[in-house]
Amino acid sequence: MGYTIAQKIIKNHLISGEMTAGSEIALRIDQTLTQDATGTMAYLQFEAMGTERVKTELSVAYIDHNTLQAGFENADDHRYIQTVTKKHGIRFSRPGNGICHQVHLERFSKPGKTLIGSDSHTPTAGGIGMLGMGAGGLDVAVAMGGGAYYITMPKIIKVELVGKLNTYVGAKDIILEVLRMLGVKGGVGAVIEYSGEGVKTLSVPQRATITNMGAELGATSSLFPSDEITKAFLAAQERECDYIPLEPDADAVYDAEYKVDLCALEPLAACPHSPDNVKPVSELEGMAIDQVCIGSCTNSSMLDMLTVAAMLKGKTVHPNVSLSISPGSKQVYTMLAECGALADLIAAGARILECACGPCIGMGFSPKSAGISLRTFNRNFEARSGTADAGVYLVSPETAAASAIMGKMTDPRTMGGTLDINVPTHFHINDNLIEMPASPEEAKSITVERGPNIKPIPVGKAPDADLDCSLVLKVGDNITTDHIMPAGTKILPYRSNVPKLSEFCFTVCDPEFPERAKKNGGGIIVGGSNYGQGSSREHAALVPLYLGIKAVVAKSFARIHVANLINFGIVPMTFENPEDYDKLKEGANLRITGFADAVAGADTLTLECACGAKIPLRLTLTERQRAILSAGGMLNYTKNNG
Repeated sequence: MGYTIAQKIIKNHLISGEMTAGSEIALRIDQTLTQDATGTMAYLQFEAMGTERVKTELSVAYIDHNTLQAGFENADDHRYIQTVTKKHGIRFSRPGNGICHQVHLERFSKPGKTLIGSDSHTPTAGGIGMLGMGAGGLDVAVAMGGGAYYITMPKIIKVELVGKLNTYVGAKDIILEVLRMLGVKGGVGAVIEYSGEGVKTLSVPQRATITNMGAELGATSSLFPSDEITKAFLAAQERECDYIPLEPDADAVYDAEYKVDLCALEPLAACPHSPDNVKPVSELEGMAIDQVCIGSCTNSSMLDMLTVAAMLKGKTVHPNVSLSISPGSKQVYTMLAECGALADLIAAGARILECACGPCIGMGFSPKSAGISLRTFNRNFEARSGTADAGVYLVSPETAAASAIMGKMTDPRTMGGTLDINVPTHFHINDNLIEMPASPEEAKSITVERGPNIKPIPVGKAPDADLDCSLVLKVGDNITTDHIMPAGTKILPYRSNVPKLSEFCFTVCDPEFPERAKKNGGGIIVGGSNYGQGSSREHAALVPLYLGIKAVVAKSFARIHVANLINFGIVPMTFENPEDYDKLKEGANLRITGFADAVAGADTLTLECACGAKIPLRLTLTERQRAILSAGGMLNYTKNNG
């Protein structure tokens, strides 16, 4: 039996474990990346481990999230990251150089290699045939120190692409179609591999759009083959030496298979408030809109920008619409200026933002109250835009541009004509905003600068022998990390200040939660299905830890979040019988007898409620995870086993 692409890469990087779906494996990691919203904590954790020099082939720190500097906090964090990376052997991508995933795709991603990043959209690198996976900052810190990255061996899902996209239908519509088919939980525990004749019709940036939003499927990663199109992209970046061919074996076996006919696809939109709430644009046509945002790590490539510029050339954005455009990298921005496309965008009335995440994470450009915003981004979770009652629709650059012109949701196919986009065969190479680290000798004299907003990392404690506490919060299905630990201009600057950040924890769901948790001395949180989906932000575990949360009981968990809970000593448990969720009421007094012993070695345990109910729970943990939890988290575990 042959291997799939993912299995080939895993086999070449396997340190321990068996390549059997569902079992824990340890992987050697070639590259890491961080961004500034999660990077400060990752580097604080790296420092705490006492490793002098990063041990990966390449590690890069990007500044792309917290670039709106309304106070000293973000600037202080940036200087900390700049100095700590220079000291420890990590490259530093300065503010203005671009969004981490776009820049990494252009300059560093390599077919056949492994990459983890403290951002859930790290699978973007799968567009070039690299196994990219989102992870918590602590897992990234461990990998930088030479440690293995542990995951559950994924299932492999094949998506066959046939045919060719029609004019005004984009790669974004492909992944929206896959989301419509599989849903936000359809990729959990799996790697999505794309194959078929349709793959040959897609450029690397188009492929990267698809792998980027594989995160919204809950997938561990998404992958395209590395082929002649990959080779041409790398040659355009003067990196042809990084090319290797990589395709699945003809007799590879998949756990599930799906097919998408590209010829039959039409423009699609993900409606509020979930990426899988997908409808044809033709069904939404005519809906008045207030705002259009084009960019993000999903759709900010040269191809995307040239497409939008061609559609806007000679036209004017509708007077009722505010249009923002964020090029994904300095490379893209420079080339837009050189070819004149930037002038076309400006002339049409677009507001050009810096090469950063910006509106995607609620960092500026929030819609008006109850506004309708069309975005080429990857998430439309409630309040993520910065406006609690906004309606955010995820669309392709083609749909976004057409709608910006018309002032209403518009099927771009009604614009008529053809799109003749000529992407350059050679890209402008200038890595002057990527700082190289100091030599080991030079590093000895570097002082790491720490601003007053950088506070110590909360450290977990070993589980209580018997757990006695209250149910401090009960939430429903598909709770995202944006619910747990919101982003936005007011909150992101405190990412390195957990005590301050705790004031915002779960306030999207319940404004009283932080104070109630403190008053109760912590407790247990109960959730529904897919608890913790979305971003890789470990703050969604760190901050509950600071507030005294001992355990989370849910119907099911998202992959990265459950790993983060374990890393910080919060015990994740699932209902043996999902219907028992209904028996628990917020404020109830709960008890688990023999809690510490159960964490150390039991698969099941009983949650006793003061009302008399006895609810069986499951602890689905590996021996390594049990040891981490018993130590009170990864930091304690690492110190104890160092």
